[in-house]
Amino acid sequence: MRIAVEGCGHGTLHAIYASVEKTCQVHGWNGVDLLIIGGDFQAVRNSYDLNAMSVPPKYRAIGDFHEYYSGTRVAPYLTLFVGGNHEASNHLYELYYGGWVAPNIYYLGAANVVNVGPLRIAGLSGIWSGSDYRKPHSERLPYDFNELKSVYHQRELDVRKLLQVRTQVDVGISHDWPRKVEWQGDYEQLFRLKPYFESDAKTGRLGSPAARYVMERLKPAWWFAAHLHCKFSAVVDYDRDTDIRLGKNSTGSAGILPATEDMRGAEEIKSELKIGQPPETDGLPSPEHVRNDDEIDLDMDDDDDGPHTSIPVIVTPARNPVHQGDTTEMKGVPSDLRAQLPASFAQPTQDAAAAAPRMGHPEAISNHSTHFLALDKCLPSRKFLQILEVDTISKSSSLAKELPYRFTYDKEWLAITRAFASINPLTSPIPPDGGESHYQTLIETEEAWVEKNLIKANKMVIPENFELTAPIYDPGVGLHPREHPKEYTNPQT
Repeated sequence: MRIAVEGCGHGTLHAIYASVEKTCQVHGWNGVDLLIIGGDFQAVRNSYDLNAMSVPPKYRAIGDFHEYYSGTRVAPYLTLFVGGNHEASNHLYELYYGGWVAPNIYYLGAANVVNVGPLRIAGLSGIWSGSDYRKPHSERLPYDFNELKSVYHQRELDVRKLLQVRTQVDVGISHDWPRKVEWQGDYEQLFRLKPYFESDAKTGRLGSPAARYVMERLKPAWWFAAHLHCKFSAVVDYDRDTDIRLGKNSTGSAGILPATEDMRGAEEIKSELKIGQPPETDGLPSPEHVRNDDEIDLDMDDDDDGPHTSIPVIVTPARNPVHQGDTTEMKGVPSDLRAQLPASFAQPTQDAAAAAPRMGHPEAISNHSTHFLALDKCLPSRKFLQILEVDTISKSSSLAKELPYRFTYDKEWLAITRAFASINPLTSPIPPDGGESHYQTLIETEEAWVEKNLIKANKMVIPENFELTAPIYDPGVGLHPREHPKEYTNPQT
């Protein structure tokens, strides 16, 4: 399959689609079968959605997604994306399980597995925050300042579902990088390009432990990410006697992992995968009308210091006086009072994901290495786009390989979703992990249901059932309306 991968979207769909088209022309392709965008998509339908997006006022922009939402334009390629930390979170919240945000543009939800033809794709949205990891998705409009941040943080329940997958996938997508992946690429070049990454990397704070656990469980051929606004490639070799999670090499000494011959760029990866020539943009100029000189800096990619009072919007008081993204100790609170708080208020360790039960690799997941690729955001002279011709390693039927490729639900993922249906992701507390054997019994029962009621009934193709929910963009409202967006029920969910 021919696919295009783009880093952070930041509301620049016109430029992204134009760049894909131009790159295909340069390399003699007549298009791609799929475009993947690695988050910060910014599916802003109208001005009110901006009040649910974690972005300082100087960076507010309506973007161009609203033209695809309203039907003024139609995406030229099937487009899949995961959520990042600069999103119209109220819009994506409507589609927790995934769904169409516009014709031909599909959000993968908090977590998902889908199929495009023979290509099996897993996605995990959001970024890491240990203090929110075990909490439910309890945010509701209007978001207070804390919720505006916590709404895009990854949750253990969503990761738990992905960890139940027992068969091979081809592609994994996350916005945040899997933790420690930087040590499996050219980290010296990365630290020269982004010097402030080095301290976080050496202390094990760069990236998402949750994404790392999912990647190590699924072992896809490819894993794509964005978030850190640079191009970076690595090869994760699961057969090496190296404990990346602890930052130790095979001799057991702690510290930086040594450079190896496996730390290659995407240009060298192609020969091992036998995928032909995977051309890339490497700074292919975007149309001048999308130039953004005031690009968003990384220092506001995560939790800011406080609400930006210059925004002329009514700020809802925080429902919880403790910042949900704060992992510091609750100083001044007596230990006996802290002991009376619910478990969800406990301050987790930095690697809270490590508390999740470690599961062995099923025999059906047999891949030995993952090629990791992170890309930049769509700006002139940035490395934000890569086009690839990829082979599949997952098992697929001959029907899945027929052209035109069909966009379908995944049998195993539907079964997993049904097996977890009794757990409400919006309520607290989230029940503890029941263990793989417990869930597997439920999943096998649900797989039989999916086979009987969906597969045999030819209902696995994802219906093109997009509907408008919120009003379309009205330029007369401006970029700073005082009203919060309303909560809408999406018929796809």
